[in-house]
Amino acid sequence: MMSSQFLTTWFLPGIWVTVQVTVYAAALAAAVSFGIGLARGSRYRIVRFLAGTYFEVFRGMSALVLMFWMFFALPLFGWQLVPLWAGVSALGLTYGAYGSEIVRGSLAAVAPAQKEAGIALNFTRGQRLRLIELPQAWPAMVPPFNNLLIELLKGTALVSVITVADMTFAGNLLRLGTNETAPVYTLLLVLYFVLAFLLTRGMRLLERRAKAGIGQLPEKSAGGTGRAGVRDEGLRAGARSAGGAR
Repeated sequence: MMSSQFLTTWFLPGIWVTVQVTVYAAALAAAVSFGIGLARGSRYRIVRFLAGTYFEVFRGMSALVLMFWMFFALPLFGWQLVPLWAGVSALGLTYGAYGSEIVRGSLAAVAPAQKEAGIALNFTRGQRLRLIELPQAWPAMVPPFNNLLIELLKGTALVSVITVADMTFAGNLLRLGTNETAPVYTLLLVLYFVLAFLLTRGMRLLERRAKAGIGQLPEKSAGGTGRAGVRDEGLRAGARSAGGAR
């Protein structure tokens, strides 16, 4: 059975390490997602080419193999990463490639009328992105980002193979010490589910706020407005944002 000493020495710190890896990797993935996603829509061909190359390369890589490479092979080039940051870097760079497609697709789905309104108001490209396109695209990004974040949380279990003492690592130690395989892995499954559930609730709250920010009504309260009403309300919100920026 799990002793109180093991709980305080390994398991609870392991949960905290899992949370840390998730937060740090998610922050890196978000930066990569928006950086590469925006670059893939650049008007400069070389920027689109480089961003597209990054997307294709890292989308096709195994996060585990990349983690091994950063931890075992990178020191051969004179750069040693501690296990935690090797895991965070591999996860953030890999999942950031997936996220860049979410950003690119959501921005491409913004109504052309919104973009044309920004051009008519003589906005720069940066102003159009900040005031019109990103606010309109953000609500569409949140649900797929939620799924990606859950996948990232589950992917943090990979860091245990490079000796990062997350909760999977602690669970394996407990299994080796007690030979209680089923209870230990059942507990791990429950813990990952609880963390994923909490992340989902937070992302749904963020989605509701994002939709409210552009004037979209909650689905259960939309009534007879339908999709057209929601879209028109969003267009009016974008116009108000654009007009207020002048």
